[in-house]
Amino acid sequence: MPDLSAIKSQCREVGLGLLAVSVMLGSAMAASGGQAALPIAEPQGSRLCGAECRQRQAAAVKKAIAPQFDSATDFSEGMALVKVEDRYRYIDPQGRTAILPTFEVTALAPFSNGLAIAKIGSAFSCLNRRGELLAHIQFEGLSRFAEGMAAMRMGRKYGYINTQGKIIVAPQYELAGAFSQGLAAVKLNGQYGYIDLLGKLAIAPQYQDAWQFSEGFAPVKMANQWGYLSRSQQLTIPPQFDGAFPFSEAFARVRKGQRWGFVNRQGKLAIPLQFDFATDFSQGLAAVQLQGKWGYINPAGQVVIPPQFDYAAPFSAGLAAVQVQGKWGYIGTAGQWVVPAKFDNAAPFVEGLARVQVADKWGYLNRDMIKSGTAPS
Repeated sequence: MPDLSAIKSQCREVGLGLLAVSVMLGSAMAASGGQAALPIAEPQGSRLCGAECRQRQAAAVKKAIAPQFDSATDFSEGMALVKVEDRYRYIDPQGRTAILPTFEVTALAPFSNGLAIAKIGSAFSCLNRRGELLAHIQFEGLSRFAEGMAAMRMGRKYGYINTQGKIIVAPQYELAGAFSQGLAAVKLNGQYGYIDLLGKLAIAPQYQDAWQFSEGFAPVKMANQWGYLSRSQQLTIPPQFDGAFPFSEAFARVRKGQRWGFVNRQGKLAIPLQFDFATDFSQGLAAVQLQGKWGYINPAGQVVIPPQFDYAAPFSAGLAAVQVQGKWGYIGTAGQWVVPAKFDNAAPFVEGLARVQVADKWGYLNRDMIKSGTAPS
């Protein structure tokens, strides 16, 4: 199952967050016939009590979740969406079934802001953490919640609802993106601007394209070139790039032609355009590609882990998933192998757990196990 965050990072229009929701749902949501299914994992220690119960529960937290799922998403708000034999449910960090829908659904998504998108027939609704369907929420399109708001579609127009399902911004936009730092990019009359959480126009539509705000700046496109807009509506970094992405850890990756580099928040090209490709900085390192191989640089632009991998993911929880000779494993920030390359696919750690694939089954590694030296070798 492709990583939703990776799909988003490649979208060139911020508005695609809603327009492409069906495409994303095809990768990150799960189709279900709504039938009952056998439990994936029995609750551990559910009939115990006292000290023994606490010991068993503590031990359960340390366990990885063995590969057993046909598909799986990253954990989000304490749960992950998984599939077994075409039946979908949410599991907790111990692999136990947390929510098994009792009603018929055609698609589900991970939780955000306490709610998960549920597709019922051709309509989009929401599921709460008790597994209840919020039947009063029904729209033709619905994005994941962010900052208490979700873009929805009625007919060909987009607006926003809050987590109670109340329409806060009436459908009126051609496209609508997710809220970030109190603002959301919207498209009106063919141009992009930004609205605030009350639905008021904060920055008038005037851009060819626009991304969400991050660290006080948003990539915007004018005259076919990308630059950066500040919250004070100043083009702090004039449009000059063929591609631009949101800031992460004080740097933003940019592209001219086929070369990638990084700008800082002062608008300077802090790391020259020299890479075949680059990812965002995460935990002080950014994965970069040179001559077909991936390695990592630091904020000074120095190569600290030489290019040697077939692919390299961002660091999280002190580890990064990397691929060599068709297999995935995890390295530490010094470039040392921590988990051998033995998986058919692997994802970054999220909420202490990382998705890994063995043959055609998905499971999860537990970061605490690796830290204690008990990770499987």
